[in-house]
Amino acid sequence: MEILRLEAIHRTYRQGEAALDVLRGAEFALMPGEAVALVAPSGAGKSTLLHIAGLLERPDAGEVIVAGRGTSTLSDTERTRLRRDEIGFVYQFHHLLSEFSAVENVMLPQLIAGLDKSEAKKRAEQLLTWLGLPDRGTHRPTELSGGEQQRVAIARAVANAPRILFADEPTGNLDIVTSEQVFEALFKLIKATGLAALVATHNLELAAQMDRRITLRDGMIVEV
Repeated sequence: MEILRLEAIHRTYRQGEAALDVLRGAEFALMPGEAVALVAPSGAGKSTLLHIAGLLERPDAGEVIVAGRGTSTLSDTERTRLRRDEIGFVYQFHHLLSEFSAVENVMLPQLIAGLDKSEAKKRAEQLLTWLGLPDRGTHRPTELSGGEQQRVAIARAVANAPRILFADEPTGNLDIVTSEQVFEALFKLIKATGLAALVATHNLELAAQMDRRITLRDGMIVEV
């Protein structure tokens, strides 16, 4: 069963009398355990697509279906709850909280969701170990390398066991070798857990390793 479906998504931005049609009936489906690369030029609407698919932004028209549930009629509170339960995000900048350790950063979303502190810490440590950081849990973000920071950000994004992960240029600030290490950790997580991932990236070599590649053309999603 599809974990995510976009149906006839439209999004237009207006500035004064000018209108920019970013999405014009875009359609897309994502399956569990599938890693899909979103490759498109800057300004084509990659971030807009991710924000709409991830329920951070509402489309002007169309439907976003998450885990079989339509979202167009949901209240903001219901959208927030669905996003918290089903969706994880990783960005180009890790956005880790500098005053907390790696383990504490991964614990935070679990504690917000109501998980017991000891269970949250146990899961955080397991995730960091899985992502190749077994000895870095007590380190703060400033004590970690760029690649380590991004792997902690991935662990935080999946801490509540979402079924969908959106990543917006997750290796954009990393060198080639570190980018490959981060992607390898991400792919390992996807295949082991059945997580579905849509990853926006300019790295064509890494995109070629994913299950599918899509792009945005004239406001529509097309397979590469």
